[in-house]
Amino acid sequence: MNETMNRRDAINLGLASWVLGLGSVGEGSGLRSSVAGLRSAVEPSGRLKHSVSRWCFGRIPLDDLCKSARDIGYKAIDLLSEADYATPAKHGLACAMANGFGSIPVGFNRPDNHDKLVADAELMLPLVAAAGIPNIVCFSGNRAGMSDGEGVTNCIAGFKRIVPAAERHGVTLCLELLNSKVDHKDYQADHTAWGVQVVQGVNSPRLKLLYDIYHMQIMEGDVIHTIRDNFAHIAHFHTGGVPGRNEIDDTQELNYRRIMQAIADLGFTGFVAQEFVPRRDPLPSLRRAFEICDV
Repeated sequence: MNETMNRRDAINLGLASWVLGLGSVGEGSGLRSSVAGLRSAVEPSGRLKHSVSRWCFGRIPLDDLCKSARDIGYKAIDLLSEADYATPAKHGLACAMANGFGSIPVGFNRPDNHDKLVADAELMLPLVAAAGIPNIVCFSGNRAGMSDGEGVTNCIAGFKRIVPAAERHGVTLCLELLNSKVDHKDYQADHTAWGVQVVQGVNSPRLKLLYDIYHMQIMEGDVIHTIRDNFAHIAHFHTGGVPGRNEIDDTQELNYRRIMQAIADLGFTGFVAQEFVPRRDPLPSLRRAFEICDV
């Protein structure tokens, strides 16, 4: 997961603008004040389960983030590594998605990667299952000149080697759809239809898609229609404002409330995780995102 963390570390560097405005995380800081100002609990509607992607709020200590997320109404934290698996439970939250094996550019689309990915999966899946985490993120890898058809074939072969372990441990492998236009140049799983071909080819209830609304709006748009058509293959959702991956309010182009209504109307029982990088004070932004998405 090194490349994933590098990606997230790089994006976290962009958080400096709001970090400077908040000051340190010590007593009396602006961040402590923001946390303290969000203590009143919200009773969610219950139609959707809401999560928060850890990396977007990496400047906030995880315990503080969990407390604030819980008080807002969130039920889980996304994208944690093994050292942090147990932290959300201390605050009455779940971990909805574990960081996975491989990396964004180095994934299942190349047979040379399969032995290492399978070995890593066999080590990680029991740990994820023991922590009660339902999902783990996975990646296709970059094209590097490979045709989309060959990439599908190779991914199917690779995932077929690890779905027996995923089925045995009750953990869903989530192939993440990412844009190759702005953030992840050359990434192969950059369209829903491509990801669906892989999921259908493997044909296991333990391989699904992580449908990232931000990324797929950039690549193909028509978000609600695409979600409805491919709902059976989706296990998890991520958000993010387009353009810029910032707040999901009226500063960007998507109507997230309507998207969430459509997802809830389909009877979705998984998690929807906020994965935006805040430009403003992060915790009020996180509260506003919950208000938009709690349909």
